[in-house]
Amino acid sequence: MASRAEPARVVILLATYDGAAFLADQLASLEAQDHPDWRLVWRDDGSSDESAAIVQDFANRQAQGRVERLAVPEGHVGSAAGFLALLRYVALGLGPGDVVAFADQDDVWLPFKLSRAVQALAALPREAPAIYSARQVLVDARLNMLSVSPRLSVPPRFPASLTQNLATGCTVTMNQAAARLVAGSKAPPGCQHDWWAYLLVTAAGGRFLADEEPVVLYRQHGRNAVGAPRSFVRRGWAALRRGPGVFMGVLRQNVAALDAQRHLLTPEARMQLEQIQRALRGGPMRRMAALRLPGLRRQTWAEQMVFRLWFMIG
Repeated sequence: MASRAEPARVVILLATYDGAAFLADQLASLEAQDHPDWRLVWRDDGSSDESAAIVQDFANRQAQGRVERLAVPEGHVGSAAGFLALLRYVALGLGPGDVVAFADQDDVWLPFKLSRAVQALAALPREAPAIYSARQVLVDARLNMLSVSPRLSVPPRFPASLTQNLATGCTVTMNQAAARLVAGSKAPPGCQHDWWAYLLVTAAGGRFLADEEPVVLYRQHGRNAVGAPRSFVRRGWAALRRGPGVFMGVLRQNVAALDAQRHLLTPEARMQLEQIQRALRGGPMRRMAALRLPGLRRQTWAEQMVFRLWFMIG
């Protein structure tokens, strides 16, 4: 068994799909990491460009066994399903001190990205699930700076994790316990891999480590699977314009997925989930009572007002 003094091995999971324009920058940033003990496991999601060839050429330049391609599932399954397939593939082979990092194809990691995550996770007990996420420098397609992602004002925990995703996938790193927890679960259809990891780990009583130091150049180019808001206020107003249908559909889906796997949750999370379920089936009084649950809130007043409105009427 690895001792705490030994540097952790990082297993990087990369999903590619028509990302040839940006992949070289991301792969170069992996080589530039000041934490040298990493391996890359990747899967292509049916690209029509040179994405797979670019990663394979990168693999050919690395030491044998450092880069591995996952060939299944075949075809285009989408970002979330692809990342979860990668996670399930590597989870059982993780050692006690190993960690898993998600990597998007179009970003650039700052050189200390892995070392900060490894150091943060190493300070926690290995047997408890923990997930690390950090702020990002938002840049355009040419890596010109746009802004820095906002600081968190509300602690990332359950049940707040039901209301919005605070784990930005390109920064997410999980310890072995969290990786195996998520890999052994069933995510609801359409839920992004990073949100499901954040939601499940917090509902299971795990730790969420929020690093205020930006560690990634998060490229915004119009084809992002999700992308990032310049501020939480903008995100709130965007949600207001969309209406309650999509938001409440996702909320109900995530609640149902957790309820189907109640054995993974803490007793407190199960009780909170039951109250939210009763509220969603009931009328205004039950919904108002659920909104008084500690932590059932979004990050800013604008987002919270929208959430309360949608929860009451949706």
